Amino acid sequence: MELREAIGRRRSTRFLLPHRPVEREKIQRMLEAARLSSFWGNVQALGAVVIERATAPREVLEALPRGSSIGGFQLQLAPVLIIWYLDWRALPEQGTRLHELVDAGAAGVEREASHRYLDEGLIPFFDAALDAIKASGITEMDCGQGIAQATLVAFEQGLGTCLLGIPAQKKIRHALRLPEESKVLVVQTVGYPAESPEAGGQRPRLPFEKRYFLNGYGEPFPRDPKVVEGLKRDRMIQEPAPLPWRWAELEYLGRALQIPPIFGEEQAEVMQNVIEEMSEK
Repeated sequence: MELREAIGRRRSTRFLLPHRPVEREKIQRMLEAARLSSFWGNVQALGAVVIERATAPREVLEALPRGSSIGGFQLQLAPVLIIWYLDWRALPEQGTRLHELVDAGAAGVEREASHRYLDEGLIPFFDAALDAIKASGITEMDCGQGIAQATLVAFEQGLGTCLLGIPAQKKIRHALRLPEESKVLVVQTVGYPAESPEAGGQRPRLPFEKRYFLNGYGEPFPRDPKVVEGLKRDRMIQEPAPLPWRWAELEYLGRALQIPPIFGEEQAEVMQNVIEEMSEK
């Protein structure tokens, strides 16, 4: 699959085949793509724990409550789950990572002078600004870049995937032995799609002109119709949802996978899990 088509199809695939395992080499390619993504200061704070349903210990699987997210049935069906987390312990090591960039010829022109500048100027600045950097959101954003690259690789390999939040995290953090200094970002379900590749069509998005501007807010970036037509030919822009047969497909998927008919009906269970975790000592 071409990258542009993968971007076009990069929509949440909520319906996965629970009985078909995912080859580990495909998961590895996703993780490799995330590892190679850009990151401020080269700190590489993004980490992941892969839960393989067929081999995971019972206590790990039991730590995934059914009502852990809206549409939580996905956690019960997916043959693979990736717990993406941010490891705050990586940030104080940014000095070492920056020196590595200099030695690799990726930062600075004159090697020795660049090392001195890092030690005398930039690294002390980053160290002093560490709390502000944590609060800025740039670290979470760069983690998101890695997760996005992993998602694209998943689709390129014919896999389906969806990103889910887990409001109640204590059980899963404990079961996976995640570091205290870490932050769970998102859970990614991975498997082979049970639905058609079109997944009912391309989902609605806000108009281009309302989101992107030129030289100032309120001045829409010119959208060239020729570019749009080219993206349609490349299948990055596809037929809008719902395709004519989508409701029949959903009815079939609901019966085949025994999925609750109403999206989000786990809300009460989500809140119950959150309340229980808040009350735990």
